[in-house]
Order: sequence, then C-alpha cells, then structure tokens
Amino acid sequence: MPKVLISDKMSPLAEQTFKEAGVEVDYKPGLTKEELVAIIGEYDGLAIRSATKVTPTILAAAKNLKVIGRAGIGVDNVDVPAATNAGVVVMNTPFGNSITTAEHAIALMLALAREIPQANASTHAGKWEKSGFMGVELTGKTLGLIGAGNIGSIVADRAQGLKMKVVAFDPFLSAERAADLGVAKVELDELFKRADFITLHTPLTDQTRGIIGKAAFEKMKKGVRIINCARGGLIDEAALKDALDSGKVAGAALDVFAEEPANENVLFNHPKVICTPHLGASTTEAQVNVALQVAEQMAEYLMTGGVTNALNMPSVSAEDAPKLKPYMALAGQIGSFAGQLTEHGLKKITVEYEGHVAELNTKPLTAAVLQGLLSPLMTSVNMVNAPVIAKERNIDVTETKHDREGDYQTLIKLTVETEHQTRTVSGTLFANGAPRIVEVNGVRMEAELAPNMLYVINNDKPGFIGALGTLLGHNGVNIATFALGRRVEGEEAVCLVAVDQPIKDIVLDQLTALAHVRQAKKLSF
Repeated sequence: MPKVLISDKMSPLAEQTFKEAGVEVDYKPGLTKEELVAIIGEYDGLAIRSATKVTPTILAAAKNLKVIGRAGIGVDNVDVPAATNAGVVVMNTPFGNSITTAEHAIALMLALAREIPQANASTHAGKWEKSGFMGVELTGKTLGLIGAGNIGSIVADRAQGLKMKVVAFDPFLSAERAADLGVAKVELDELFKRADFITLHTPLTDQTRGIIGKAAFEKMKKGVRIINCARGGLIDEAALKDALDSGKVAGAALDVFAEEPANENVLFNHPKVICTPHLGASTTEAQVNVALQVAEQMAEYLMTGGVTNALNMPSVSAEDAPKLKPYMALAGQIGSFAGQLTEHGLKKITVEYEGHVAELNTKPLTAAVLQGLLSPLMTSVNMVNAPVIAKERNIDVTETKHDREGDYQTLIKLTVETEHQTRTVSGTLFANGAPRIVEVNGVRMEAELAPNMLYVINNDKPGFIGALGTLLGHNGVNIATFALGRRVEGEEAVCLVAVDQPIKDIVLDQLTALAHVRQAKKLSF
C-alpha cells in the first residue's frame, strides 16, 4: 500500500480521499525541516501547500518518494529541477482556486476604484471625509490583462459583466481564444498605452520577473491603477512607489509581494496602496477544492499510474493508463535492448509509432523508451528525468506517428544513432498483450524477452546453431526460447536466446571464440 505524508495544514477531506483510494496517509503539519528530513524516506508521496519547502536536502532523504502534490497553483516552494533529477513527479492543482483568486482580483479592483479601505479606516476613526474619497467608475474603462490563462480569463469575464473593455497580453493566447473570451489581443506596450486598470495573472519566471518596472510605468496612462494577485516579483516595488509618489499611478492593490511573509515593505502605509496578505486562494471553497484535487491526483498516480497536472511529466489520464500499460512495458524493453548494446555516445534517437499505438498518448511511451535506453548507461534514470537527461546531453529525440498498419497492427520502432553506428529495434504486442521484439537492425525475427538472454551476431553458416546449443549444454545452461533471422542467405545473421540460468563470463568468452561469431553479449530484462 502506498504511503503519503501531508505536511501542511489541509482540509480533512484530503486525508479521507487518500484512505478511500487505498493509500495510507499520515497528517503531520508543522514539521521542521529536520523532522521532515528524518521521516520523508518512509513515504511514496508528499502533499503540501505553501509552508513546506521541498529542497534538494529534502529530496536527497526521500529515497522512496514518487510524487509531490501542491494543493494550489504556485510551486515556488518546490525545487522542480531537483525533483525532476530525482525522478519525482511534481503536480499542482491549477484550477481549484481559479475562481477564488479571480474574484479577489475583481474585489481589489473595485476597492481600488472607490478607495474603500481608506474610507473605512477614516469613518471608523470618527471622521466624515465624504469629499476626500473621490473614486472612479469601472464602466467604460479599459482593463489590461497580463496573462489570459485560467484565472485571467475568469477576470475578463467578470470585468465584461461590469461593462469594462478588456485587452490582453499573453504570448500563448491565440486569436481564436481571444475571440472566444471577447478580449482584444495586444502587445505589452499597447496594453500599457491603453489600460486604465492593469491586473497581472502570469507565473513568475525569468521572462516575467519585473515585467512592470520603471520603463513600463513611463509607457502607461497617467492615473492608471495596478492590481496584482499573481506573484510577488512581477512588479518592481521601488519603481511602483516612485510612480505612486509622482501621480503617474493613481493606486495599487497588492495581494502578493517580492518577499513573503511581508512583515515590512516599501509600499506599506502608502495612502494609495491597498494590501492583503496573499489571500487570493483563501476561501473555504477553494481550500476544499485544492485539497480534494491534490489527493485525487496523487492517489490516482500511486494506484493506477494516471498523471494529471504534472509539471515535469506528460499527463496520462486514468482512462489511458490501463491502455498504455502493456505498451509501456514494450517501450521499456525496446529501449533497454538498444541501451544494452550501445557502447558509444548517443547522438540521435527516433521513436516511430505505427498502427493502434499511434492513436494513443505517446509522450509517456517515449519517456519509457528513453528510460530503458539510458538505464544501462547511467544510474537513477526513470520516466520523469530521462527526457531531461537526454536534453542535458544534447541527444536529439524525435517522435513520429504513422496511422498506417504494416505487417503488424501496432508497432514501436526505435532508431539509435551513435558516433559510430545506427541501430534499430522494433517491437509489437501479441493478442494477449505480451511484448515481442520483431526486428533488430533490419533482421526480422520474433523474440520474447526474458531475464537472462544472449544476443549473438554470426555468419550465416551451417552448424553454428548446433555448436551454440552444444556449448551451452556443456556449461549447464538450458535454452528456454530461441529466435533467429537473417537478411541475406550466407551473410550476417542474428539470434536471441533466452536461457534459464545467468550467463557466466567464461561461457561468454567461449561463445565469442566459436567460429563465425562476430559479436556475443549478455542481456537482461
């Protein structure tokens, strides 16, 4: 039974969901870093919110960890590259708090337009400064969205309900999607020029860090208002203070800050700034939603292999997981076969899918091929980090699909190019789902892979098979299955022999010394 640790405060429904799925769970919020390091090795999964920091130190101690689930959208507290290198899937729940965060952005925009927090504080203080809080209407104003994903699109919908015009900057926003949302897709400088209100809904990356700074403020309308419920660091806070002081910016409403918890900040106590303590996802509904979602996603992965909302692995739906399972075994065997024969630096890998398998989600299959291929060459390789390892080593990986059916209803073909040669291996599934190798380097055969195997390239001459059987028999090695093939009579032939006992090196030396043997190698699956 898989075992999961919930190390942050989370709805009790998360724990219940894990248990109902057959996953053992411990609820231990508030652990220190040292306490987490001491126990994390016991767990297959780690469910967190924002308090737990998953660092390389934590990951080094997490010997059995397979998945980290973040109940929420941001994963700033998870070292995703380190988790990927450790072979740990990182998931988030990008949709669970979308409505809540969007509504908070709209609430801040309304509060900013009418100076509600300042008016509230003044009235509580016994003042009646009716003329001191002259607001602006939202109707007819232009809202500029920086980021038009899940949350940004909801904000656009709500803003249109308030009769605002909406323009959006998002490099991934298509013209068709913009039309569906009813927004005008613009470049960033155009957004700065046109917007009366600007709200940010983009992740914090190297490209977006400081996306609103001194240069951006210079391009904006005088009297623009800024709302940020996305991530601290998107706005240069010192530059914002200068723009507020100069009157270029009429007001700002911020739920996030460059450093959190924000016990002090250059913008605090500014009369034109509204601040909230990262409340975007803080509603009862959102906390329940993200807790349920992260538990469901993690349990699905641990129990069935389904992958949802992963940041470092292709998604596999619960429906696709059982369909992919036999193909995953085949893909891994094909990769392992080629990897055990590879002795030189890899340059290019091509994976071709033909027939039925081409209709499936093949990204996880390619990851399985890479895992099998790289495993004989290096340690600690799995489906999560294999694509990253290939990229880091400048190995060109290409995936192609063919709808046509050839000699087989379904086929996976791997072509591996090294510094000195090109090798191909093809495999299929039989009717019972059993994987078979059906081609090696252009030689057709039919071979079932086994824990102990011999791979032999020989000259196609009479008597070789008898000599091979005799040699193995003299050494007490029993043949389980035997597959052979050739391209041209009398030239190169290939045979794959499954045996019941591990092959000793001395037996391999004797086999290599046989007449007509060009290459002999032990394989294991």
